[in-house]
Amino acid sequence: MAGVAGAARRCLPFIRAWLRSTNTHPRAAHSRRLRPAAARFPSGCNGEQSTGSTRQARGSSRDGGGPGHGTTTVPLGPRSPSGSAGLSQPRGGGGCPGVLRGMRGAGAPAVTVRGNLQTAANALARRSGGQVLTLDARNHGGSPHSPVMTYEAMSLDVQQLLARLGIRKCIVLGHSMGGKTAMALALQRPDLVERLISVDISPVSTTLVSEFSAYISAMKSVNIPAGLSRSAARQLADSQLSPAVQHPQLRQFLLTNLVEVEGRYVWRVNLEAISHHLEDIMSFPDFHKPYPGPTLFLGGSNSPYISSKDYPEIQRLFPKADIQFIEGAGHIVHQDKFEEFITAVLNFLPPP
Repeated sequence: MAGVAGAARRCLPFIRAWLRSTNTHPRAAHSRRLRPAAARFPSGCNGEQSTGSTRQARGSSRDGGGPGHGTTTVPLGPRSPSGSAGLSQPRGGGGCPGVLRGMRGAGAPAVTVRGNLQTAANALARRSGGQVLTLDARNHGGSPHSPVMTYEAMSLDVQQLLARLGIRKCIVLGHSMGGKTAMALALQRPDLVERLISVDISPVSTTLVSEFSAYISAMKSVNIPAGLSRSAARQLADSQLSPAVQHPQLRQFLLTNLVEVEGRYVWRVNLEAISHHLEDIMSFPDFHKPYPGPTLFLGGSNSPYISSKDYPEIQRLFPKADIQFIEGAGHIVHQDKFEEFITAVLNFLPPP
């Protein structure tokens, strides 16, 4: 995904894209329909089970909620509380999966998986008449930390939550790492997914950029003395990050994850788990049986994360895929071209 909660909800695993998305890869905006591919055998999958508790979130100030089209935030992870603790205001910071109930007044809910999609989720809920459930992914936001951070495990987190909420079928949307989680969900449990939208990411390995490890090391080395105000702590952390993270916008993004806990400033995201699973995050699991439902790959024309070399694997795993590019958008498609993004998603949804 910025709105009230949006700016605080960018996920750390996306930081590699902030610098790369500033590079230009000129490409004409177009839509490509892939022909069906033959089905293969299903693969096994491993992960951890999870539950979550709901928290009511206010609508975005940009295109927000109201009666009948609000948002609810849910933490995810293997140690989440099993019971609902009632509704309260969410904290900023984690990933943003979500569920749109009753898109256009009826039909399957739509799940948006991670990637700062809060503002977009609010807009989609408002314009479709649905209700949004956003999810804090494991190791982010209000969700518990876990040493395991694979796409299979994150997919199972969503599966367990859907089962707990009694959602039998949904429309899934995810951006970047969240897009890979959404794809894993569709491939593991196609019976749960009516339609799939992957925003600016393909089901292939992403080249690991060297800066990513440097950013994590820089965050680990930040030392903030107790007693500082939040603004002073952020200024000090900014100066400590600047030698390794030279892009000011990227530093400001990282600092959204700096929170005060019992008088100490710590990083909300689980840096140890993320650094340990970098290879898993940058890759994509092996699947053999394709997802048979309608799929939209929605990329930015200035982003490198969906390219023609990915088309064969997209066709193999998602034979009903439609590939579209939004002209002038980088990796953060829903921020660069907000209205075009919302229009493309609404056009892909089933008719009322």
